[in-house]
Amino acid sequence: MSQNTIHTTEYISILKEELIPAMGCTEPIAIAYAAAKARQVLGKLPDRVLIEVSGNILKNVKSVVVPHTGGLRGIPGAAAAGIVAGECELELEVLSCISDEQIALTREFLNKTPVSVHFADTPHIFDIMISLYSGEDSSFVRITEHHTNIVCIRHNDQILFEKDTTPVENGLTDHSILNIEEIIQFVDSVDLSLVAPTLERQIDFNMAIAEEGLRGCYGANIGRTLLNQRSDTYQKMCAYAAAASDARMNGCEMPVIINSGSGNQGITTSVPVIVYARECHADHETLLRALCIANLVTTHLKAGIGRLSAYCGVVSAACGAASGVAYIQGGRYDTIAHTVVNALAMDSGIICDGAKASCAAKIASAVNAALLALVMYKDGNQFYSGEGLVAKGVENTIRNIGCLARNGMADTDREIIRIMLETE
Repeated sequence: MSQNTIHTTEYISILKEELIPAMGCTEPIAIAYAAAKARQVLGKLPDRVLIEVSGNILKNVKSVVVPHTGGLRGIPGAAAAGIVAGECELELEVLSCISDEQIALTREFLNKTPVSVHFADTPHIFDIMISLYSGEDSSFVRITEHHTNIVCIRHNDQILFEKDTTPVENGLTDHSILNIEEIIQFVDSVDLSLVAPTLERQIDFNMAIAEEGLRGCYGANIGRTLLNQRSDTYQKMCAYAAAASDARMNGCEMPVIINSGSGNQGITTSVPVIVYARECHADHETLLRALCIANLVTTHLKAGIGRLSAYCGVVSAACGAASGVAYIQGGRYDTIAHTVVNALAMDSGIICDGAKASCAAKIASAVNAALLALVMYKDGNQFYSGEGLVAKGVENTIRNIGCLARNGMADTDREIIRIMLETE
């Protein structure tokens, strides 16, 4: 395959589209973003709020702390913060500039304003609809399929903006072009100046929150617990990634660079690679190319699964991270392809039961398994076609996992949501 046949422009676009900053768990932040936009359209504080969301939004917002709210959790808190103090122009950093005074106003708003949350009967796994009412005036904003994809804005009965909700990844570069072989060829040949700013920001943001997670006391302190056991390189890779999630899931007011709509996926994809590169004194160019591999492999695996599902996204992200480590070690197609297959064979059963403190532990587990998958192949061991979901060829195995997560686990997802909504 010549360089001219590589989808260079598209791959660069995918990196720029997927590696964007977000403060806080992206589902509550998407609610805050929609709410802030609806407030802007209404032009005043509402006296009543109606929020309709799909089951996966309920699942991912129920237990996580919303940043810059003084510890509020859940859908009403995220929406109230967006309404009272959100800056919708900042999109997934909509809550980044909230003051202490505005936090108090948010709590006051929640105490006196009826906020109704309803389960939406919708074909979209990712769906947020927010209606604000003030006397006879109203506004409505809807986001579907990905976190900033506004598909409808209304003021009273006037439609200000509307677009088709059918395309699954509305407005994004086609991810179906991704494949492991071409990703590696792209990474080996790409002019790094075209992607370096995106990747440098990922290094700065995600390592900063990892270090904060190790310094502070967040959630179950998975990262610190791991480092207290031992501090060899592979343990540090797991611990730093977990610590970043410890902080992020528990109200830390620092942004992360996400991947495929998820901060935990962005953390899992990048932090282990950065820690490994620093531990083995890899040069900076190698680190940047390894992060290209890691992010594109994660995005490739997630494309067949979807933004939200019953399948824990950090499994895909850990495959990306191990691919980046393999690249630093000099591995190319055979090593990376077998590492991905080995990791998927081991860890594809981890479920997503919402955003919360235990996500950090799932990250540690997934990274550990993906690193084992790499070591296995280097030692001459692998899983073979016909063993479970493993098929001949890495792309066929990835396709099988996508079918499992998107189709086979749909009923599992509904049952997880039902159980979570009945459990307080």
